[in-house]
Amino acid sequence: MSSKPRWLPLESNPDVLNKFVRNMGMSGEYQFTDVYGLDEALLAMVPRPVLAVVLLFPIGDAYEASNAAEAEEIRERGQVVSENLFSMKQTISNACGTVGVFHAIGNNLDKITLKEDSPLDKYFKACEGKSREEIGHMLEHAEGVSTAHEASANQGQTQAPPLEEQLDLHFIALVHKDGFLYELDGNKDFPINHGATTEERLLEDSATVIRKFMSRKPDDLRFTVMALTKA
Repeated sequence: MSSKPRWLPLESNPDVLNKFVRNMGMSGEYQFTDVYGLDEALLAMVPRPVLAVVLLFPIGDAYEASNAAEAEEIRERGQVVSENLFSMKQTISNACGTVGVFHAIGNNLDKITLKEDSPLDKYFKACEGKSREEIGHMLEHAEGVSTAHEASANQGQTQAPPLEEQLDLHFIALVHKDGFLYELDGNKDFPINHGATTEERLLEDSATVIRKFMSRKPDDLRFTVMALTKA
């Protein structure tokens, strides 16, 4: 049985995530918004610039097997990972929503304004020079974060599941850093480089990656895409 600390899961809902990040000290210049589809016309409706994309998707045995095969392949061939990339391990059960949000914000601190001495400001300053494992464990004790998470988990449109329930949905973030598109999944051993991209192409190139995720479970409708965009 896992001895990980356990939080209530966040709902994949822009209103919930926006209240969450505001409560932790993020200014209102940027916000999470729904991406209603992956075709060109619907992507064109998303406000620009897009700083990050957050995906909620169903997981299971196929997800675990795919992760293992992907990790083995990357260890064999290697990959480019920017030293400027913010990445963290998930050490808290059901905290993947918060980890996804932190990946989105943490890779855009040059654009996003955080209130001085707010929970987000203190956390990201404390992360400097730390490993992704250390950064993950720091979340367990981050001042003001667990309180804001619990409040947001109880504000969704659907009732939060029991704390002990094992969920089969998972959040990841897709970000641009130094010319590459990275998948940031707190469950994986390292970030995944999905190839070249730009700030302008981040949403479209993320959609290509998301389509691959959807192809693994083509009959499952539990995929939700949000973007962190200019408000």
